[in-house]
Amino acid sequence: MSRERAHTVKLERASQTAPRTLTVFYLVTFLFAASLFAPALTRRFKRNALLILALPLLVTFIWTATQYKQAFSETPLQQSYIWVNNLDLSLTFQLDGLSWLMSLIVTGVGALVMIYASRYFPENAAGLPLFTAVFSAFAAAMYGLVTANHLMMVYLFWELTTILSFLLIGHHYDRRAARAAARQAIHVTSLGSLAMFAGFVMIALPHSTTKNYFIISNLLQAMARGDYPVDSLQTIIASLLIFAGAASKSALVPNHFWLPGAMAAPTPVSSFLHSAAMVKAGVYLLARLVPGLSLIPGWSATVVGFGLATMLVGGYRALRQTDLKLVLAYGTVSQLGLIAAAVGFGSQTLLATGVVMLVAHSLFKSTLFMTVGLIEKLTGTRDLRKISGLLFRQPLLAALALVTSASMAGFPPFLGYLGKESAVSAGLFGTDATWISDSMQSVFLLILVAGSVMTAAYSLRFWWGAFGVKPGVAWCECKPLPGLAAFPLAVLAALSFYLPVVSLADAILHQGTFQTLPGHAHVAYWSGWAPALVTLAIFVGGGLLFLFRGRVEQLQAKLEVPGLKATSLYRWTLVLLEQGSAKVTAAVQRGSLPLDVMTIMLVLISMLGFSLVSVFSRFSAEGVFKYSVPLADSGLQVGAAIVAVLAAIITVRSRKRLKAVLALGVVGLSVAIIFVDYGAPDLALTQLVVEVVSLLVFVLVLRKLPKYFSDRPLVSSRWVRLAVAVSLGLVVSVGSLVIAQVRTAVPNSVLIPAEAYVFGAGKNIVNVILVDVRAWDTVGELSVLLVTATGVASLIYLTRRSQQIRVRPMLKRGKWLPGVQFLNLQQRSLMLEVSARLLFPTLVVASIWLLLTGHNAPGGGFVGGMVAGIALILRYLAGGRHELKLALPLNPGRLLGLGLFLATLSGILPLLFGGSVLQTAEFDWDLAALTGWQAFGHLHFTSALLLDVGVYILVVALVLDIVMALGAHLDEVKQEG
Repeated sequence: MSRERAHTVKLERASQTAPRTLTVFYLVTFLFAASLFAPALTRRFKRNALLILALPLLVTFIWTATQYKQAFSETPLQQSYIWVNNLDLSLTFQLDGLSWLMSLIVTGVGALVMIYASRYFPENAAGLPLFTAVFSAFAAAMYGLVTANHLMMVYLFWELTTILSFLLIGHHYDRRAARAAARQAIHVTSLGSLAMFAGFVMIALPHSTTKNYFIISNLLQAMARGDYPVDSLQTIIASLLIFAGAASKSALVPNHFWLPGAMAAPTPVSSFLHSAAMVKAGVYLLARLVPGLSLIPGWSATVVGFGLATMLVGGYRALRQTDLKLVLAYGTVSQLGLIAAAVGFGSQTLLATGVVMLVAHSLFKSTLFMTVGLIEKLTGTRDLRKISGLLFRQPLLAALALVTSASMAGFPPFLGYLGKESAVSAGLFGTDATWISDSMQSVFLLILVAGSVMTAAYSLRFWWGAFGVKPGVAWCECKPLPGLAAFPLAVLAALSFYLPVVSLADAILHQGTFQTLPGHAHVAYWSGWAPALVTLAIFVGGGLLFLFRGRVEQLQAKLEVPGLKATSLYRWTLVLLEQGSAKVTAAVQRGSLPLDVMTIMLVLISMLGFSLVSVFSRFSAEGVFKYSVPLADSGLQVGAAIVAVLAAIITVRSRKRLKAVLALGVVGLSVAIIFVDYGAPDLALTQLVVEVVSLLVFVLVLRKLPKYFSDRPLVSSRWVRLAVAVSLGLVVSVGSLVIAQVRTAVPNSVLIPAEAYVFGAGKNIVNVILVDVRAWDTVGELSVLLVTATGVASLIYLTRRSQQIRVRPMLKRGKWLPGVQFLNLQQRSLMLEVSARLLFPTLVVASIWLLLTGHNAPGGGFVGGMVAGIALILRYLAGGRHELKLALPLNPGRLLGLGLFLATLSGILPLLFGGSVLQTAEFDWDLAALTGWQAFGHLHFTSALLLDVGVYILVVALVLDIVMALGAHLDEVKQEG
């Protein structure tokens, strides 16, 4: 196939999957990119960098707000880009009414909290660069989460928020409470997210043969039409697992304890994560999926039950807290329970309540958390028993807090009242949910009233505790209120008066599958005398609880059962887990490497042997098994195999370690010869350079080991090892032959030569496979390689892994290996010095040549990097650690990171040219026309070259790291010792 024809075919196929404009994807990328620049901005502008970092969120907020008509239309904004077609993976976003509303909350509140944080933190706050980066990345992850229309994308962003919230909660890592709270939060939410992931797979994968049910809109439409088996056992289990994930995120019972513990985080974190963002992810997911999941038997009853229990537990606990932040934290738990219960009913009547409460709670709770932060800054405490007279010291702050506290209590005319009134009306006049009976509806109303009474009581407790005058407590002497810090509070408090939430909730419920829910939305200031009287009773009950708060606290103390706490259960579970894992580890891992290896081999022999017996039995009975694989194609292969067998025998029989290593190297060289004879120069070259480096590394290690292997006193153990080794060799060999015989389909390798040239633009099939066909695997292996190098080096270095080799000032600086002047005469070798002088530049040039020609000829980044590594090892062997430092005076850790960064960049680069991630993009430069010099000619290269460069740098860094750890560092330690 000609290059012109190949290029035409490539363009035709690419045009079939050309993506539409992915505005939401670009905005998510834009927000993540802002987090990358956050540390540099913070170091330059200090805390004012938070004002700059608020701009991307404001831009996203404004763009989202302008999409109102499209989001609430009959065809809401949907953007999708196929990522891996065969796996049904796609970048799918949807901006309908619900996601539009949540996007405004995430970006709007996030921007205001950033403005607040710019005056909350001191000018030179410790750890501020990391905080700004993580906070910005969290906002980006939340925006991606609420706009994702693919279950796997939801899980991806969900886990990102888990990890980033762990870092934010543990921001003050020097405090034990912060570290414990961060661990507690990630334990609970990660366990829930794993359950949720299993639920996603169970609910979508088995039924995706005809349509991709990982797309949320597809799944909900199928459930609404009755095309999906909602009453199957697997679907029921999957729905409960999804609820478990949402419950862990939104701190529903029994996961409620992690949220109050997370108050160890800085106040901006609580104002965003624990009021408007992270904890809302769970109830948002429930609301997103409720049109389908509410059809599953038992699901709604489960959600409502846990939600109402959480409402009572959170409200009850909030009544006795003396830390203002904990009052709000337990109040958050209580109101999240109410929102989850309202959403879980599966009716439009209460889903409207949930939507209104979701908005109202985000506004008043973020404001109140920021208020607590300012109170702590002004007075130095959050203990409500020590704060008095702040109403007269800070009347503006008290007024803003009064507005939002009233909204939290459900007092008219604020948004909190609208949500509570809607719920009370549903309890009185009917929830319209088909699964609930009249008696259960009465129970719901009673629990709702009881929870609302406690909400009113702890709202009064909060405002009185923060601003009231306490008898016998001196009035607070506080600092002036920062004007810029009060601005976000004023904006959010103003929004708590009225928003067109009623019309928004109604529009959401008349869109998509929400229309299939029973009932109708009813959110109004006046719903009749009966709801008004119930509301009045709630306020009276809340006022009485507040007035008799001392007696209430005493009664709660008497009723408390020691040890019966969720936190105690959590700690007990961790102890049992640690003890159990220790016992299992002690039983299966005795610290004997031969025993561990033998166990692995025996398992492999058993499993593969059983499969072989089954295959032989089946094919023998059918009479179709015929052996047709030749054992050898040439005498050279037979000779190489015989040499390999003899070398293997010498390896296991040798008592000298060096002899065993050399014999093992002969085995590898024999395999390389077989590769050459089969016409696989790439594999042979890779095998050869790996054997050389492995041999040199073995030699470095052997310097610190005894000359001889230890004796084995038990002769019987040798026979056991021999039997296991022979059995494994036979099973693997026979298995390989059988696998080659039972193929029934045409192998993909038949298509690879043409496809590699069309899509990878390269003639070297091996290299194209590595950098294009299975480029994801390559990047993943590079990550594993980096982690392995870090782990190995960390086991060797006595101090920091990043330490540099200390070298002496050069007495003689010449062209002839100046580092050898520090070696003893016994350590020097004239042959090595001459070889290094001649071969080092040659090997370096050869490595670069192999890198650049690897796409069309034998070579590539890995082989080139290994050759460059051999050059470095040769330089070290000739001149010691000083010469190694001169050869490449760079930190290997940073080189490892640079290599992985370039490999990742090569994956992102094709997106700029309309391709897929890691898809090869071609570039043609006519240098003769550009420069006017005909000698330059035409230059053709691909984006895969960048991946090869990343591999090259990472492999060189790996070899340098190993040589520095096993060679130079140990030499330095020995010399100092």
